[in-house]
Amino acid sequence: MTLGMSIATFTVVHVVISLIAIGAGVVACARMLEGRRLDSWNSVFLLFTVLTTVTGFLFPITVFTPAIGVGIVSSVALAIALVALHVGRLAGAWRWIYVASALFAFYLNVFVLVVQSFQKIGILNRFAPTGSEPPFAVAQGIVLLGFILLGFLVLRRFRPN
Repeated sequence: MTLGMSIATFTVVHVVISLIAIGAGVVACARMLEGRRLDSWNSVFLLFTVLTTVTGFLFPITVFTPAIGVGIVSSVALAIALVALHVGRLAGAWRWIYVASALFAFYLNVFVLVVQSFQKIGILNRFAPTGSEPPFAVAQGIVLLGFILLGFLVLRRFRPN
């Protein structure tokens, strides 16, 4: 049991939180690409990304796993993004620090989505049952390249002040 829920129920809650974070991240990035100021979509993205990371740590895991490593790295990225947003107010270098750290946290969520998709979705699992096969690497490579391009474009277009 975790937070009074069975592990199965808690897993569903965690997945729903993660999908909300990813969906809000898509909208928040689209708005930044349009050069818009940060708004409630960005707040939803950050809140649910933090919740995704926190709930990930609540699973009853007794040894260090790659998921815990991703959670730690995501926590650091989110902390930096929140400092850039709320302390630095996106002024000067804080703008690119925010963009880089927030997009990196977003990327980590999508990275995990791809991992979980290859593990849990039958047709994908047939192509990469261990997660070390070329189709998995190609999918993750496309995601990484997409986020690098997205980061470049957001840095060029997002001017909140």
